[in-house]
Amino acid sequence: MDKQGQLKELEGKIGYVFRNKKLIKEALTHSSFSNEQKINKYRNYERLEFLGDAVLELLSSRFIFGNYPGMSEGQMTRLRSTMVCETALAFCARDIFLGRYILLGKGEEATGGRERDSILSDVMEAVIGAVYLDGGIDAAEEFVTRFVFSDLENKQLFYDSKSLLQERVQKQGKELSYELVAEIGPEHDKIFVVEARIDGETVGKGQGRNKKTAQQQAAYQALIAEMSKE
Repeated sequence: MDKQGQLKELEGKIGYVFRNKKLIKEALTHSSFSNEQKINKYRNYERLEFLGDAVLELLSSRFIFGNYPGMSEGQMTRLRSTMVCETALAFCARDIFLGRYILLGKGEEATGGRERDSILSDVMEAVIGAVYLDGGIDAAEEFVTRFVFSDLENKQLFYDSKSLLQERVQKQGKELSYELVAEIGPEHDKIFVVEARIDGETVGKGQGRNKKTAQQQAAYQALIAEMSKE
C-alpha cells in the first residue's frame, strides 16, 4: 500500500479525516526519516508532540476532574500521570496499530523503532497535536476520549499490574519473581519472553521488545489469573 493509501487507512481507523494532510504526515515522521531525505526534507513530529502533550494534559485533567468528583488533588495528579505516561500512550498507540504508519529511517527501522514505547508514545501525542490544529479542541477531545480514556479500568489494571501483583503476593506471604525464559529473533530485533512466578510456579507469561514490557504483560496475565480465583 502506498503512503496515500496508508493515510486513508489510518484516518478510517481513528474516525477523523484531516483537511490538512501535511499535519498527519508530519505527526507520523520520525527525525531519522526526515534526516535521511536529502531533497524536500520532511518535518518531523517533535513540534507536534510538544503541542499534543499540552493538549493531552489539559483534556486528561478535565476528564479526571469531571469524572472523579471524590478525588483529592494528589489522587488526580497520580491518576493523570498514569494515564498519560509513556507506557500508557504506547499501549493506546498499539490499539490502533499506529506503529505501522510511522515513517522511520533505515537505521531506526532496523533496530526495532517501530515497536519502541518511546517512539509510539511520542507519535501518539503528535497525532493528538495534529488533530487539535486541524479540527480544534472538540476534535482532539473526541480522539483522546475514544483512544486514551476508553476502557480505563482495564488499562489501569494493566498499567499497575506489577505493583498490584506484588502487593497480593506479599499479603499471601509468598515470593514473586520474573524469569527470562527466551530471547527470540536477531540482536537488532529481539523479542524477550518472561514468566511471572509465585513461589517458583509459573502464573503468567509475557513478551515484548524489552524485558520491562514482557514483565508487565506477564504480571497482567498472572493478576487476571489470581483475581479469577476469588
